[in-house]
Amino acid sequence: MNAVFAGAQRLRDRSRHAAPQVFDLIREKIVSLDLAPGTVLSRPELQASFGLSATPIRDALLRLQEEGLVDIFPQSSTVVSRIDLAAARQAQFLRRAVEQEVVRTLAQAPDRALVARLQAFVSEQAVFAEEGDFARLSASDEAFHRALCEAASVPDLWDLIRRRSGHIDRLRRLHLPVEGKAQQIVADHRRIVAALAEGAPEAAQEALRDHLSKSIALGDEIRARWPAYFA
Repeated sequence: MNAVFAGAQRLRDRSRHAAPQVFDLIREKIVSLDLAPGTVLSRPELQASFGLSATPIRDALLRLQEEGLVDIFPQSSTVVSRIDLAAARQAQFLRRAVEQEVVRTLAQAPDRALVARLQAFVSEQAVFAEEGDFARLSASDEAFHRALCEAASVPDLWDLIRRRSGHIDRLRRLHLPVEGKAQQIVADHRRIVAALAEGAPEAAQEALRDHLSKSIALGDEIRARWPAYFA
């Protein structure tokens, strides 16, 4: 596990207030599957990796537990949770409901600056997809959707979506390396941006709904390929 957190010593804040940084770093490793479902997280090893006391490590793990990303067994162990398809479906339902309203709102009043920003995301995503750089593609994908929510003046709803999305995000990461999936993400984003630029709310909603429905529709198939990763 220490190798997973190579470079963690660069934490900006080593006080007990370092928990948010630790949380973000561990969460990223879990969602990216660098820490696979079922991995045991040793608190002493985490303290050594981050150069921190027990308190910020404990606080970070409690936040991860709240998001359903780790299971904490008192006086025993802390384990990266297995992917829960039911939780993934609920998160997908929430995200689809919020983001469909977001793109409808944005398409009703097209913003050239926003469209240009989104097109820049899509351009870099096309490069990442071509290179097979799934980590950077995923980061850009998240930034794209965050930008939509921020433009619609509902950034807190994006934070809510993110807190509920640990299971569906891991499902997507398992799906991402499948041939053609990365390119499909880029194509879907182009459709969304085109509808926003054209001021077409219904087309934007249709493109967004289609985009967010693919991985969850294949949930059972993905689980069959990676049974040890699922609850």
